[in-house]
This record gives sequence, structure tokens and C-alpha cells, in this order.
Amino acid sequence: MRLLFAEDDRDLSAAVKTLLERNGYLVDAVYDGEEAVSWAEAENYDGMILDWMMPEKDGIRALQEMRKQGIRTPCMMLTARDAVEDRVAGLDAGADDYLPKPFDAGELLARVRAMLRRRESYMPDILQWEDLALDKGSCELKCGGKSVRLTGKMFQLAELFLENPRILFSVQQLMDKVWGWDTEAEINVVWVNISQLRKKLAELETVTEIRVHRGTGYSLEKKTDGGEKK
Repeated sequence: MRLLFAEDDRDLSAAVKTLLERNGYLVDAVYDGEEAVSWAEAENYDGMILDWMMPEKDGIRALQEMRKQGIRTPCMMLTARDAVEDRVAGLDAGADDYLPKPFDAGELLARVRAMLRRRESYMPDILQWEDLALDKGSCELKCGGKSVRLTGKMFQLAELFLENPRILFSVQQLMDKVWGWDTEAEINVVWVNISQLRKKLAELETVTEIRVHRGTGYSLEKKTDGGEKK
């Protein structure tokens, strides 16, 4: 599941992003309302969490703009404003839920799960392409009667590739989308996880492969005799 998280407090943003990622979510973090709108327009998210008070454009205005553009992604407002009229304003703007600060980590996760269950446009818990299937619930990658369990970044990479087959991703794009653009991890973690995921695909004997485009990046493709190996 992929989430957009907009929060201008960078310490809180980093803490919540880490919490969500440790619970299996792929999170894009932005720090103002303008960025939130831009990312929501450009990417396909399963859910959004928007802070109310942000620079450039507050969460309410950002959400109103998204809804006017037809973006129906479920949204939770996360804010220190907890007066009844504020909650009403958030819900009227198109929010699906409202969680005041400070909040408990367990409650945030429970509300995220509930928000995703209520989303209007159903997204399957099993991603499939060619003979390969990724079960998001069990974190298992399957092909025929075989299956392997994926954890951490390998699972997030598999999810990204299966949602975007044949799309070429540069190493930096993979770093930004899976580890986050503000990560302190070294770029070689991408190569390590790609290598491990390719070994998992080989174990499954799938007709698909993560193809190396030297000097350019990686894509999920159907195997061909001329497929380049690494």
C-alpha cells in the first residue's frame, strides 16, 4: 500500500514515515500543501495523511483542490486543531477521517487500516502480472505452486515493479520512492536489494525478470532470449 504523507514538522514526519514503513507501507513524505497537490496529481496513492497547518497551502485547501480535480484517494487529516468546527470543516472538505495531535502510534495505524478498507475504488490485495503474483497481506511472492516471503525493502520494490511493469526506474528513482529522498542510506542498498529480489524470482522460475538497463536503471519485464543479466 502506498501513502502520501504531508507534514511540515520534519521530525514528526520522519518518525511517522518510519512507523508506517516498518508496518509495510510505502510512504512519500512532503512538507507543504503545494507539494502534496503536485504529488497527488502525479502518483497513484492508496491513501493520504495531510497535516492541517502547512506552508504554501494548508491541508484543507490542498484537499479541496485535489477533490475538485477528481482525486478520490481516501484522506486522513492529522492536526492539532481539535475543535468540533475544525473537525466538521475537515470532513466537509473531503477528508475521510480526522486524528488530532498528539496521537498514539497504535491508533494512527488502526485508523490508516480502517481508511484503506473504506476506500471507494477497490485495489486488490494481490498484484498480478504474467505468472507472478504478490500477496500484500502475507507479503508472499508467488508463481505457480511456489512462493517466497519478502520483507522490508524487497517487498516494497516488488510492489513498485508489479504496479508498474515495463516501466524503467533509475537507481535514484528507486532510492527516492522506496527509501525516501531524504534517506541517509547509501545508494548501494538499491543494488543489494535488487540482487536479492532477482534471486527470489529465479527461485520461483517465473517467466518475468528484473531487467538491467546498464547505466539507466531497472524494469520488470517478461524474459526474452536477449534479456541482459547482471
